[in-house]
Amino acid sequence: MNMNNRTIGFIGAGNMAEALIRGLLTANILPAANVRVTDVQPDRLEHMRTTYRIHGSTDNQDIVRTSDVVILAVKPQHMSAVLAGIKDAVSADKLVISIAAGIPTGRIESELGGVARVVRAMRNTPALVGEGAAALCPGKHASSDDVLFAETIMGAVGIAVRVDESMMDAVTALSGSGPAYVFYVAEAMIEAGKACGLPAEVAERLTIQTIKGAGKLLAESGEPAGVLRRNVTSPGGTTEAALRVMADRALLDVFRDAIAAATKRGRDLSQS
Repeated sequence: MNMNNRTIGFIGAGNMAEALIRGLLTANILPAANVRVTDVQPDRLEHMRTTYRIHGSTDNQDIVRTSDVVILAVKPQHMSAVLAGIKDAVSADKLVISIAAGIPTGRIESELGGVARVVRAMRNTPALVGEGAAALCPGKHASSDDVLFAETIMGAVGIAVRVDESMMDAVTALSGSGPAYVFYVAEAMIEAGKACGLPAEVAERLTIQTIKGAGKLLAESGEPAGVLRRNVTSPGGTTEAALRVMADRALLDVFRDAIAAATKRGRDLSQS
């Protein structure tokens, strides 16, 4: 999608906003002249101005008025105050994309007066290194082109998929919180390696590369995870011995219950 004639304004200059800006500029999806950002911290604005040569301001209304697309990159607890401050500047010809966790499109539409074109995105922290996973859902007034536009933006730092908004709590539980599960597994593998006699540095390096390599193999081989697991598992071998322990401890049930608990918690938070 050609976005060179669009202007994007970010409200909030945190790590995720910076990752998106860096991805858009690096991929030449947008020129720096078409990107603007606001933040309450002067030093953060100065960093964004000097690093990316983009326009920075503390005036949210001005950024909204001068942008075709507004990206809400603020903490969920600050959302209502931000929406109240920009409501008068948001017209029906502007697209509003929210990357705030747990805030339904209906709430954003309502607090902006009921006519805003809203797309909600749930992204995860690997976007900081260009390997994010995002799920998108449109609000009541968003068009298919709006969703495609949001998809292009999120795709600058990884992949983006479309889901119904009813699935967003499950998305949050699976991929939003998912990096923490992988990091927890990494911690466990490192500690297990050390317990078996490996030096800490060796255990850490081997674990990190194993997870990185396995993820790349899963992404690029085209084979399902189950097939790749079976390919590594020789009958009577070491991998089979390890997997038998995991099966005996019902590891699949642990993950199923954990992600179900995260989904329920996300649902509770979005309704509070």
